[in-house]
Amino acid sequence: MIRLEHVYRIFRVGDQEVHALADVSLSIGPGEYVCVTGPSGSGKSTLLNILGLLDRPTSGTYTLDSEEVAGLPEDRRARIRREKIGFVFQFFHLIPRLNARQNIELPLMLAGVPPPERRRRSTRILQAIGLANRAAHRPDQLSGGQRQRVAIGRAAVMEPEIILADEPTGNLDTASSMEVMQHLEDMNQKGLTLIVVTHDEQIARRASRRIRMMDGNITRDEPGQGVTR
Repeated sequence: MIRLEHVYRIFRVGDQEVHALADVSLSIGPGEYVCVTGPSGSGKSTLLNILGLLDRPTSGTYTLDSEEVAGLPEDRRARIRREKIGFVFQFFHLIPRLNARQNIELPLMLAGVPPPERRRRSTRILQAIGLANRAAHRPDQLSGGQRQRVAIGRAAVMEPEIILADEPTGNLDTASSMEVMQHLEDMNQKGLTLIVVTHDEQIARRASRRIRMMDGNITRDEPGQGVTR
């Protein structure tokens, strides 16, 4: 499904080059659960941005579902993002004036999905994330864990093949973190590919595969402990 080959991402800072990614090659198969760890500045978020087609490599190739996507026009990349990839971020990025249901339905509305189908999908998602009784609540009326569950619902409502989660538990307490991860892992158990960037070793141990990064390089790629239910 996912293949990076000799990927570099170079930024210019003044008259210096910063190698955020340096000769990264990586393959991730359908349905894998991968955690990416490493210190700040190691290249984790840059890697996630390239996988999510939010950024382009300076050089190298990125193949997604047998299609080379790094050099595609932006409209085609946007369509792939919309159809195949869901994003969960540390800071939720919910629309304050919209309630939980409306935030979840937003990608469907932007994709032109008719209102009855939007309602059907959002109802199913709200039930799956345990927030059916909070559908009419705005983000400021929800706890941090509940807001992140809404963000997960928004990421999942388009039924993507891949979820990319960047520090999804970074602003949550331990109990909320475990709850959020269980919802993500439930989707992975149903066949969705889950890639999580995290500083939290407890979270990283839950993955079936762990990738460690340092200075833009993958320094370790090994099996994880996996989730014990």
